[in-house]
Amino acid sequence: MSALDLRAVDVVKATGVSKGTVSQWLNGIAKPGGKNIIVVAKVLKCDPEWLLTGEGHSGTEPSNVEPAPEIHGMFPVISWVQAGDWSAIHEINPLDAEYYPCPIKCSDNTFILKVRGMSMSPKFSEGDVIFVDPAVQPTNGKYVIARLDDENEATFKQLIIEGEHKYLKAANPAWPTPIQAINGNCTLVGVVIYVGRSL
Repeated sequence: MSALDLRAVDVVKATGVSKGTVSQWLNGIAKPGGKNIIVVAKVLKCDPEWLLTGEGHSGTEPSNVEPAPEIHGMFPVISWVQAGDWSAIHEINPLDAEYYPCPIKCSDNTFILKVRGMSMSPKFSEGDVIFVDPAVQPTNGKYVIARLDDENEATFKQLIIEGEHKYLKAANPAWPTPIQAINGNCTLVGVVIYVGRSL
C-alpha cells in the first residue's frame, strides 16, 4: 500500500467496513469477501484473484493492460441508405440490427456504420466500425456523415470549412474526387466520434 501512497483509512472509506476488519485483511488474518473483494482490488489497483490466491497482478508491479473503458450504451449498426435519412428514423427493430457498445460518452441518437470502400484510407479501412453522433457539432476538420440531396444514401468524408465555404474531403489522396464543395445541396447527418476495428 505504501507504493500506492495509501493508508488503511483509505480502504475503510472505500469499503465502509470497520478499521478492525481492514486491519485483519492487511495482516492476512482474514480476506475480503463478496463485493468488498472488488472494491479493495480497485483501491489497491490489483486483480481480485491476487487478493484471494496471490496470483495475478498485485498492483505494485507495472501492468501493460488497462481496465476496459466504461460502456455508454448499445447502439445499432444501420445501412448507409438509413444513415442518409437518419433524422426520420425513430426506431430500429432490435431483431433486425446488430448492436455494439460505445466506450465514450455520446447521445442516445448515436448509430453505427461500417466503412465501405477506400475513399477514407489509410485513416479508415474498409470494415471499420464508426460511431456517429448526430448531436455533436460538425466543425472544421471533423469526420462527418453527409447526405447529398441528389443521392439516395450517405457519404463519409472530412469536413473542411474555409470562411463561408464548406467542402467534403476524402482522406485518400489518390481518390478521383478528393474534395467536393457543399453548395447548399448537403445535409450533415452526424459526426464520427469513435472508430473500432477487428484484427
